[in-house]
Amino acid sequence: MKRLLSFIASLFLFCGAVNAAQYKAVLVADIDSGRVLYQENANQLNYPASLTKIMTLYLTFDALEHKRLHLDDYLIVSNYAANAQPVKLGLTAGSKIKVEDAIKAVAVHSANDVARVLAENLQGGKEGNFANLMTRVANEIGLQNTNFENSSGLPNDDHMSTARDIALLSMAVYRHFPQYWKYFGIKSWTYDGKTYTNGNRLLGNYPGCDGMKTGFTNKSKYSLVATAKRDGHHLMVVVLGAETKDVRANVATKMLNLGFSKYGKSDAVYVVPQQHTETPTVANPITKYATDKKSEQTFKSVVSTSGAGVQFGAFSSYQSAQNQAKKVKDATGLSADIQQNENGLYRVRVNGISESAAQNAKNAAIAHGIDCYVFH
Repeated sequence: MKRLLSFIASLFLFCGAVNAAQYKAVLVADIDSGRVLYQENANQLNYPASLTKIMTLYLTFDALEHKRLHLDDYLIVSNYAANAQPVKLGLTAGSKIKVEDAIKAVAVHSANDVARVLAENLQGGKEGNFANLMTRVANEIGLQNTNFENSSGLPNDDHMSTARDIALLSMAVYRHFPQYWKYFGIKSWTYDGKTYTNGNRLLGNYPGCDGMKTGFTNKSKYSLVATAKRDGHHLMVVVLGAETKDVRANVATKMLNLGFSKYGKSDAVYVVPQQHTETPTVANPITKYATDKKSEQTFKSVVSTSGAGVQFGAFSSYQSAQNQAKKVKDATGLSADIQQNENGLYRVRVNGISESAAQNAKNAAIAHGIDCYVFH
């Protein structure tokens, strides 16, 4: 009991020391389980600024996953993209940039011109079309209070999101496209003779930090999604509306420390009030938009002759993957394989089954609260 009181007291001391007036919203969650560990104003509307680019990259990764785009493809830079406001890479109209370089430019340097290049090349040559698609997909994967007006997060009064939605989006990237997660952990990147440094100060400074994205506009102030692995746990923090870069980094650091301190203290658990314990979950990937004729070219799945499969998540620890495999067995009767990918994540998958069997397994898993999606 004393430890519990001590832990809760430290929480309130922390909140008072940081001064909530120095930021607008915060949320800490376990990426593997989706459990919310702590939050303040998580459903309050805010300007997401360049955290928007997480969705731009999500759609880029989907295109790569379904072979509509390849890392060594080149994208054409339009005059509109070249005229984007700073921060930018400074591409000239009519030039080209390789897809993988475009991803790094957005993930590391948060280049607004390159975000436009991706948007235009992925959705009919117009950023507005891409923004509409971003919002539709946001709704599809569970973001309830998000509206995108552009691919970069440049100021727009109708361009809004919440800490909860940003957490869901970040988790969707991690779960749906773990093979591309590495791009969010790049500390610096050199292009055309110039080196760009990631604005996420926790990379290289906070033990286990492996991502993810920063943001700033005059209206939004300083925002950050930061993720870190420690002692078999993988946590994320979303900070919106911090007054300075220092506040943004300090709040993220202290909130991650708060989250990690929960583990290993069985009698010292801060329980979030019931109305704030919603678990971030992600629905099926966006391939279901294949039935939408307007988006058919962008979201059409590539179906091979080798059958279908279902992925039931990607986890940072083998034990977490084993636990998920057991849940899958209980829910569907299927024995899932645990596969380690190149990034060290353990994917829980059932492979080589028919399309109908995959859909049945997915429906059974979802009915038991297990996030999953069908792949081909």
